[in-house]
Amino acid sequence: MFQIKWLLSNMKGSRGAYAAALCLSVVCNILYITSPYFQSRIIDTFISNENAAENLANNRSLFFWLLGGMVGFTLLRTVMQYCCNMYYEKASQGMIYKVRTHLFRKIENQDMSFYDKFRTGDLMTRLTGDLDMCRHMVSWVIKGIVESITLFTASIVYFFTIDPATALCILAMTPFIFIVTRLLSAHAGPAYKRVRETSSALNTAAQENISGNRIVKAFAREEYEKAKFRRHDEEYRKANIDAAFVWLRFQPWIELTAGGLSVILLLCGGYFMIQQHLTMGQYVAISGLLWAVSNPMRNMGNYVNDFHRFLASAGKIIEIYYEAPRIVDREDAEKEHKFRGEVEFRNVSYSIGDKKILDNISFHIAPGEHVVIMGATGAGKTSLINLIPRLSDCESGEVLIDGVNVRMQKLHELRANIGIATQDVLLYSDTIDSNIAFGDSEMPEEDVHTYAKLSAADEFIEKLPQKYDTLVGERGVGLSGGQKQRISIARALAVKPSILILDDSTSAVDMETENHIKNALDNELDFDCTKIVIAQRISTARNADKIIILEKGHIADMGTHEELISREGYYKQIYDLQSGMSA
Repeated sequence: MFQIKWLLSNMKGSRGAYAAALCLSVVCNILYITSPYFQSRIIDTFISNENAAENLANNRSLFFWLLGGMVGFTLLRTVMQYCCNMYYEKASQGMIYKVRTHLFRKIENQDMSFYDKFRTGDLMTRLTGDLDMCRHMVSWVIKGIVESITLFTASIVYFFTIDPATALCILAMTPFIFIVTRLLSAHAGPAYKRVRETSSALNTAAQENISGNRIVKAFAREEYEKAKFRRHDEEYRKANIDAAFVWLRFQPWIELTAGGLSVILLLCGGYFMIQQHLTMGQYVAISGLLWAVSNPMRNMGNYVNDFHRFLASAGKIIEIYYEAPRIVDREDAEKEHKFRGEVEFRNVSYSIGDKKILDNISFHIAPGEHVVIMGATGAGKTSLINLIPRLSDCESGEVLIDGVNVRMQKLHELRANIGIATQDVLLYSDTIDSNIAFGDSEMPEEDVHTYAKLSAADEFIEKLPQKYDTLVGERGVGLSGGQKQRISIARALAVKPSILILDDSTSAVDMETENHIKNALDNELDFDCTKIVIAQRISTARNADKIIILEKGHIADMGTHEELISREGYYKQIYDLQSGMSA
């Protein structure tokens, strides 16, 4: 089965420990037959034998050797079982560490379309509960199956060495348990797949609600969200109950079959003893080891349950384990170099599904130019700038930086030369200093302060109790929208990019602060960069070297501020509206 092969393939580095654990499991369970063997010898020689007293007097050393053998093999089995469990744990934890690390790398390297396909809560479920089920499979289920098969086989073989007739009577019950187990397996698979799906939906609902708790409170939708969560919780509860009832429907038959072994031994074994076909010691040995046949039968149902839970979880993990990003480095990509900042679009078109977002876009930006992109909501502005760092790829045409197609650039090198600040700011649950220095964790503190001043963030940071060491909370929950945007701009500037992209990143700041940021970007930067700004304010676009007007995925107009207000169009309408000239 593919899931098992995948699991074992990820145990590279831990296979030796796992093989040792499996071998120890086999040996440990074979050793279980030693105690009944010694017991039968002691009973037949020193208890039930008509010459028991004489045997004890003449063969006292044998008696003590048999007792010592029982104790010694029990201690040996205990030590081996301890080592066995340690090896299982080492192998399972090593495997799960490797898979979790690989999955996180996979998720980190995926394209933006991946995050449209998979929900955060679902990904968290795969990285936690599903992975733990895989560890459970390695450290418990496979272990249990190996131990059960070994124990069952060793016991049956031992029974045959004692008395084939009694062994056959006991073995006659085993086909029934395998029939029941087969039926259980057929019903358990779909049930546990449903449990897995409802668990993912429940986690997603919880994650989205916690992340968006402010919005919930702002719209007084607590009761609605509680009811929605209860629905997901009810579906998860029902799926678990259905899965449990699958097991409960078959468990009585498994217990009945396993328990029937005692009845068979009582009838057959008792009859054979009366006929003196079995000795008392042999009967005690078989009776004492009967659990080694019945317990594997009982446990088989549990292993089937856990196995199907593993299949459901492993399927979800494998889905993203082999998910390949579409945007990757080419083997013939350009060598690393510092960008000059020249940007060119040549007949670029871009679609999402069947919807055309950009259609035949062409323009050129010289190194060091300040370009503003404007347009109505949905015109394709953000989609356009996402093509520059290859957060998305165009379907036709070329996006070039310094005359080289971005597809020919190494992704790390490409993105390291581009600083991006977005309108919707994500700040990490860390200090302000760490958030600004996110692009370079070794950045001197003086540089952090410098770029905070350029983005007008320093003035409010210095008023905070712990200043730059202030923890901002999850997603910057303790800051206003304008404060988060200023930190985002400082973070983009701190990497000293050749190309700076500001995606409406001053929409939440006041006009005075925006003017300060604009002047700092124009006059106070200690490095050269091309600035590409998405904006809706004429004050932001007024001094730009070039203004590009997007309309429904096309370039509707292009020019300087003076050129665009001299002719009718979108820019002049916005200019008239914001300057109070429109009626």
